[in-house]
Amino acid sequence: MTQKKPSNPYLVALNMLARRELCTAQVVNKLKLKGFCDEEIEPIIKKLQQEGAINDERTALENAHRFAHVKIYGRFRALKELKRIGIDQKQSEAAVAHVYNELDEQVLLNLALTRRLKGQIDSPKQCRRLFNYLLRQGFDRGMAISALKPLTSKAVDAWLMKE
Repeated sequence: MTQKKPSNPYLVALNMLARRELCTAQVVNKLKLKGFCDEEIEPIIKKLQQEGAINDERTALENAHRFAHVKIYGRFRALKELKRIGIDQKQSEAAVAHVYNELDEQVLLNLALTRRLKGQIDSPKQCRRLFNYLLRQGFDRGMAISALKPLTSKAVDAWLMKE
C-alpha cells in the first residue's frame, strides 16, 4: 500500500512546527521527504519566515539552551550539533556564545562528570574513558584534565600528566 502525498505543503509544515521548533533546513528536508518539490517548498518557506513561524536564530538559541542545560554538552559539541541540524555558522556561534557566557563551564563539566563517575578514579583505563567522554561532550581538554586531576589516585596521575 503506497502512502498518498499530502496536498498542502503549508499545512504540513505548520503541523511540523506545531510539535517543536525547527530550523529552515530541517523543514525543507522534511518536506522533501514527504514528496514535495523545490518549487512547492520555496514559497512556503518564505511565507513561514515572514510570519515568524520559522526563525533560525530562535531555533539556534533554543537548541543551544537545551544542549547546555539538558544534554550537558560543552561549547564545542553544541556548535557541532547546531551545524548538524542546519543552523549556519554565524548564528550557531552567536547562540552558543549567548547561552554559554551565562554559564560557568567548569560547573557544567563537573555535572557531566558526576553523571558518569561514582567515587574515585582507580585506573588509567577508567581515567582515559572519562577524559574521552568529556572531550566527546564538547569540553575543553585543559578543563577536562583539571576536573579529573583531584579525583585520581597516585597511580593514575602519571597517565593524566602525559595528556
